[in-house]
Amino acid sequence: MNIDNYPKVTTIMRGYTYEEAMAVIKVLSSFNHQVGVEVTTNNPDYLKIIHDGNEKYGDEVDIGVGTVLNAGQASSAIASGAKFMLGPAVFTPDIFKIARDAKVVTVPAAMTPSEVVKMLDLGANIVKLFPASTLGPSFFKAIQGPLGKQRLMAVGGINVKNAREFFENGASYLGVGSSMFNHKDVENNNVEGLKKSVKAFLETVPE
Repeated sequence: MNIDNYPKVTTIMRGYTYEEAMAVIKVLSSFNHQVGVEVTTNNPDYLKIIHDGNEKYGDEVDIGVGTVLNAGQASSAIASGAKFMLGPAVFTPDIFKIARDAKVVTVPAAMTPSEVVKMLDLGANIVKLFPASTLGPSFFKAIQGPLGKQRLMAVGGINVKNAREFFENGASYLGVGSSMFNHKDVENNNVEGLKKSVKAFLETVPE
């Protein structure tokens, strides 16, 4: 996956059933790669969701893996078709090598300037600042004073009300968890409700 094409908004699928996940991926496939899908490793069916999602909708939506904590998870997800991988912590050199060899985008997490620099030095394509709601939008602006403009993703506590503020303070990307959709819309496969939620987030993305 080319980093220049990485979507500005990624929805984090944690705790979705296989059926719910596939229904949401189908909805997102109508948004022409504007929203990525992160399937976390603590979903029991995460490899099947990644594989089947790519098989059916991979040309219209970018699907990757989240909550990557070790090289085994990274390898399994790539074998299933993951185009990118995110983690809740720093990545080890072996995870970076596996991703680099497969041309998969890496998004490890950091919470301090030192961790951000370390991850960039090891080859991170994007660094996820987590939890973003604890750090606050202004942290993104402050950290890029000395470090220069970097590809940073805000994850953790992002919602449609604060999303624009993170972008305005220098976040290049957002990862959105449970606040992305109304849970009832997910449960009931309310396509129009799901699309409305997606559009609301996309309206926060600067032109």
